[in-house]
Amino acid sequence: MGALSSRMMWLRRDRAPEEPGAVRDGQEAVEMEAAVVQGEEEGEEAQLSTSQVGRKRKTSPGGPLAKAPRRERIKDKSRSIYQALFLRGEGSDIQIRALGEEWNLHRVYLCQAGYFASMFSGAWRETHMNTIEIQMPDENIDCEALHEVLGSLYRDSMIIPPCRVVAILATASMLQLDELIQQCREIMKDTVSAQSVCNYYYSAENYGLQDIRTICHQWLLDNLMTQRNEELLMEVSLDLMRELIASSDLLVMEVEMDIYTTLKKWTFLQLQPTWRGTRRALLPDANSWFARHRGESEGAPFLETEQGRAFIPVFQQLRLAYIICDLPSAHVIDQDALIPAAWLTPVYKEQWLALLRAEQTKEIGPVDVHVSDLQGNSMRCGGQLQRDEQCSWRWAGFNFGWDLVVCYNNRRIVFRRSALNKSCGLGVSLLWQRKVAFRLRLVSLDRNGRATFRRDTEYQMLSLRKDQELEVVNLENQDVFFPLYMACNFLYIPRERGTAQSEDSCKSPES
Repeated sequence: MGALSSRMMWLRRDRAPEEPGAVRDGQEAVEMEAAVVQGEEEGEEAQLSTSQVGRKRKTSPGGPLAKAPRRERIKDKSRSIYQALFLRGEGSDIQIRALGEEWNLHRVYLCQAGYFASMFSGAWRETHMNTIEIQMPDENIDCEALHEVLGSLYRDSMIIPPCRVVAILATASMLQLDELIQQCREIMKDTVSAQSVCNYYYSAENYGLQDIRTICHQWLLDNLMTQRNEELLMEVSLDLMRELIASSDLLVMEVEMDIYTTLKKWTFLQLQPTWRGTRRALLPDANSWFARHRGESEGAPFLETEQGRAFIPVFQQLRLAYIICDLPSAHVIDQDALIPAAWLTPVYKEQWLALLRAEQTKEIGPVDVHVSDLQGNSMRCGGQLQRDEQCSWRWAGFNFGWDLVVCYNNRRIVFRRSALNKSCGLGVSLLWQRKVAFRLRLVSLDRNGRATFRRDTEYQMLSLRKDQELEVVNLENQDVFFPLYMACNFLYIPRERGTAQSEDSCKSPES
């Protein structure tokens, strides 16, 4: 057997707790190996000292005992320990059985893991057993992951491929290996993508990695509507989708109706997980499936059927007031018959009363709007700027007399209230001044969907006269990457007086 590193051996043993009842045979064998290596290292150090003296007399670049070759020998010794003690099980004093496999190991190494340290140091039945069988309650732990993690106890480092990080994390969490858990955390931070985000999110919830959960949640808010990835939609669970759709931080492309369309596709994929088709065919196939289901259910709205009830918590997060304000969208909602009429009738009534308040009470808009109003009730819309060139956005729908135009030019974003747009008809209010509560976010994403640039105005109050414009964001002298995604939250009319409000109110932007 090759030489073993005594330095590494004693480092390992210092980390292990005392083992009053442990089997000694394997430990003695390990100590004998370490003693041999120690003698070899002392000889090497003496030889190194002699050669150093010689080099004072005659310099020779790249001598046989240079630092790089010495590091290689240390690696070789570490590799020898791994192969002799872990792979071949030499000097083993305990056998671990799990997942139909057996490992002949050493208590002194196993005690680096909190799981085994507690098992061997307490008054447990396994303390004096030579063979321990472990049941794996976690389906994420497989034989390969357990082999790699047990082997890491005999090595200084471990390489974890991103495709195996969840299985390694699950195993390290069970065995209570904090350093390995931290290594998994760093790998997950660097490899979040459409292929891994949901798996990472669920794993972070299971194993208490709150920072990874937050990173994945933000990635989904940024990419759910921008990537249009069918495989990603299939992996989003019901609870996760409900949380995403409820958020005002969702990066919406176009308008609220597009969120409804995304939900329709997602629901279809959840019910038909074997569907395979092109991206262009997904929506027509979903519409056809829901039409057949409606016929089989005698015209009952989908959410009132047995299959549809599970999706109610998700569809309840839609802000229907910003869907029915557009006539084509309202027609689609009626034709699809996914949403019960009992949900829509109160929304139509509320919108009609809001219109009357805006026109007959001469309300100029929100006066004292709180953050809670915007978070749960604001209009969500957005757009994409492919390159650094002049562009403007105007979103469809009746917005209580506001014809608000968002313009981008020379790295400046400006809000303009248009009062001369005849195409809007009755949609334009002629009140001399109108107020709107808003929030504007700008995000640039790389190929993997990770944010490379982010800007947020937070919630503010804006007051505009007829045809007045106001600069909201200035991006001069900032490193902005394109395409640039823009997400807006608007609240044109406040909720009825007396509703619950938070203490955080909006501030007005500087002119």
